[in-house]
Amino acid sequence: MVENFLSDTSQDFEKLLHYIQQKQIHVFQKINTALIDLYWELGKTLSEKVKNNEWGKSVITEFAKYITLNAPDIKGFSDKNLWRMKQFYETYVDHPELSALLREIPWTHNTIVFSRCKSTEERMFYIKRCICEKYSTRNLERQINASLYERTQLGDEKLSAVMRELEPSTKHIFRNSYVLEFLGLPEEHSESDLQKELVKQIKKFIIELGKDFLFIDQEYKLQVGNSDFYIDLLFYHRELQCLVALELKTDKFKPEHMGQLNFYLEALDRDVRKSHENPSIGILLCRDKDEEVVEYALSRNLKPSMVAEYHLQLPDKKMLQEKLHQILDRRESSMK
Repeated sequence: MVENFLSDTSQDFEKLLHYIQQKQIHVFQKINTALIDLYWELGKTLSEKVKNNEWGKSVITEFAKYITLNAPDIKGFSDKNLWRMKQFYETYVDHPELSALLREIPWTHNTIVFSRCKSTEERMFYIKRCICEKYSTRNLERQINASLYERTQLGDEKLSAVMRELEPSTKHIFRNSYVLEFLGLPEEHSESDLQKELVKQIKKFIIELGKDFLFIDQEYKLQVGNSDFYIDLLFYHRELQCLVALELKTDKFKPEHMGQLNFYLEALDRDVRKSHENPSIGILLCRDKDEEVVEYALSRNLKPSMVAEYHLQLPDKKMLQEKLHQILDRRESSMK
């Protein structure tokens, strides 16, 4: 009787806690939306006053001082923040398609996006990533520093034929390259060092991979016949509902690497995958790769897999932006 009572009470507690948490999220969202609306309207007023020569730049500073003097308990309206509100409005006033999205992320995230991103497409990309991945401000800054937008746009993923059949669901999940600067590894390192540091920094690695990746184990054991085999890192992906085997190579991609990965995927699908789950996916993470060799190796590959490369330093953002502009210019020229 006591055990049943405690069990029922525990379930009630869990339900009530979940209710509280959901309500708190709802309240925060409403407060955030109201704040963004306030900053938008204030930014609009400031912009129009300056544009119509009713106010000079010094007047906004005077307004900030007026708020401090007459309502010292109101925070967040320094002259610097008022200028940000004006910039916020002017950045998005001609882009109503972003209006609803802006209100789904905190003000600090918005200031980072509109101040650091150069185009509407880039801003939309990071806003959507903030909503989807629930980035902290630190993680958002890191992804912009790591040129996630440029890498995603430039990422011509080399996928096996089976992997292509999974598109578009896999297109936004897997990338052609991953930046692992947070590992702090030297240029010369072993696969063991790489694996050990990835596990040690697994939270940061999952931020780079994407939030739906769940880490299962390192050196995941597979027994086939009388032999034991070990997958470097094994993940589960919630959206795709499948196991993801990740094999690490600290040298350049070689076609024979695919044979090993395919063997692991076959073993996972036969012996580990549950009946309701989708076929396992393999990622071969290499230090370097020849795109043509990768294309040949994957052209007739029967398993859903891909080859990506990793970098230990933040990429040259300016170089990636120039490369992206060149590609976009070529696309526009071909459409004329």
